[in-house]
Amino acid sequence: NLLESIRLLANVVDVFCEKCVRGIVANEPRCRELVELSMAMVTSLAPMIGYDRAAEIAKESAKTGRTVREIAREKKVLLEKELERALDPIKMTEPGGKE
Repeated sequence: NLLESIRLLANVVDVFCEKCVRGIVANEPRCRELVELSMAMVTSLAPMIGYDRAAEIAKESAKTGRTVREIAREKKVLLEKELERALDPIKMTEPGGKE
């Protein structure tokens, strides 16, 4: 019956948390590395430098394996301070794009 299934599912969730989730910690350096290598980073540049230039940076990043940040810095598409602000992954993930 439905109530029995709900109870069973609740117990499974508790066991799953205890045996599989508890104690997991993020590898922060690896997470940062993966974010930096992500093509999603280029989306925050598009409103400032235009879609075409942002797409050019994304293509070069995909082709060379270099980060969006490295390529944008090399091409001097923005001042360093603006580039750092635009490519801040924490700000990119906040609701409403708050600064």
